[in-house]
Amino acid sequence: MKYPIGIQTFEKIRSGNYLYVDKTKYVYDLVHGYQYVFLSRPRRFGKSLLVSTLDSYFRGKKSLFKGLAAAELETEWTEYPVLHFSLASAKLGTVEDVHCLIIQQLERIEREYGMPAGGQNISARLLNLVQRLYEKKGRQVVVLIDEYDSPMLTVLHDKDRLELMRTEMQGFYSPLKDLDPYLRFVFITGITKFSQLSIFSQLNNLENISMDEDFSAVCGITEDELESSFDEGLTEMAEKYNLTRSEVLDRLQEKYYGYHFASPSPGIYNPFSLLSSMKNCDFEYYWFSTGTPRFLINQIRKFHTDITKIDGSLADSAEFDAPTENMHSILPLFYQSGYLTIRNYDSRSRRYTLGYPNEEVKVGLTESFIPYYVCSDFNSTNNACWDISEALIGDDIDKALTAAQIYFSSIPYQEGTLMDAPSSEGHFTAMLYVMFSFLSKFVYSQVRVAKGRMDIVVKTERSVYVMELKLDGSVDQALRQIDDRNYAIPWQSDGRRVVKVGINFSTKERTIESWKAV
Repeated sequence: MKYPIGIQTFEKIRSGNYLYVDKTKYVYDLVHGYQYVFLSRPRRFGKSLLVSTLDSYFRGKKSLFKGLAAAELETEWTEYPVLHFSLASAKLGTVEDVHCLIIQQLERIEREYGMPAGGQNISARLLNLVQRLYEKKGRQVVVLIDEYDSPMLTVLHDKDRLELMRTEMQGFYSPLKDLDPYLRFVFITGITKFSQLSIFSQLNNLENISMDEDFSAVCGITEDELESSFDEGLTEMAEKYNLTRSEVLDRLQEKYYGYHFASPSPGIYNPFSLLSSMKNCDFEYYWFSTGTPRFLINQIRKFHTDITKIDGSLADSAEFDAPTENMHSILPLFYQSGYLTIRNYDSRSRRYTLGYPNEEVKVGLTESFIPYYVCSDFNSTNNACWDISEALIGDDIDKALTAAQIYFSSIPYQEGTLMDAPSSEGHFTAMLYVMFSFLSKFVYSQVRVAKGRMDIVVKTERSVYVMELKLDGSVDQALRQIDDRNYAIPWQSDGRRVVKVGINFSTKERTIESWKAV
């Protein structure tokens, strides 16, 4: 089986006989039901491949769709002129860089269709190009824009640079509102949602399908698609690890599954991670190996994000409609970027419950937090984590907390980490949470119960540790709170022994002062 790792071109996948999970039914529905479409999805989720598929579709490349759903649905296969743009490489954060990139792509399209070169004004150049193509070809024009938000995400943390970039991008998108008679289809995709008013000007007929139930599986891979299209890979993994097919599916689900882009919606696998897992026949983490977007770290610091409250957080539906540049909460950005997913939706309160989709995201995100929330010396942090991990595996909570105590005591004052932030219980809770989360997916923080929130819950093979943290207080005070608020009760039916742990942090010593486990 040939897996198309990193291949984002539909024609190359089909002509090269790579595995292709058929999404052309969605393409047909888009083409025949919409004219102006916006879609947001996380990075490495197949957005560029979807755009490329639309490109081939509108170019009338019928042979590439043989055996796919679209071949049975489409009867005309009309060829349209296609303007395909990608702003993915606009990473320098300057208006000049973006301007040059757009000019280069306009020149490429002009050469492709034998059109005269335009000037340096990108707005006028796009306007003239579409009108001339319409006149020359006698058909309306298709405009496809991939990674539209890449230039703005690079400078999202810088208000002044963002404003300059927004003005430049508005100049590029603004002609679209005046070109309606000449346009057959417009498709814009990226990670986040910027304000239509400020970015797309008066393009008020742009339909956002990002949280549309009908298109919730347009990118990514569903359970049914996994079982029907990856039989060879599943068999190979089962043989290699001496597992049943069902056990392989369980492991894959644990690692890469759990994304939901609407409510209700089917569960979705991260396609990049799943394909990489199949190709390499393993269960490693892949998504984070491609890097944590810098814009996300910048926004975490801007909003002073309490990472212990991310998993299981609540968000109003209105927050998902807020433009990225004006958001008052980081939760929609976490969701759009693929670090959180929809777990539940309450239609009465119009509130979403969000959480980590899978182990890969939780562990990977925790690892990326370490330099900012704990210590920039990754090696020493990693060693400390494994000391704690070995102790927890052996169900020795005293040894684990001793290792944490020694490690926290060794961390020097470092600007830019949580250690230089104002002292609070939440800061130290976050540090301990990051340490524990780095070693296991069975770590939960700020767990809601009837009478409040538990600070940290750690599950091992044999035990459940219910932890309450105090700052310059006492361990007895922490243990009383566990009892008074019945924090341990939800875990009594778990089957594992339940251990209540009171922990006291000292702001003077900047580490764990004492603890007690009962």
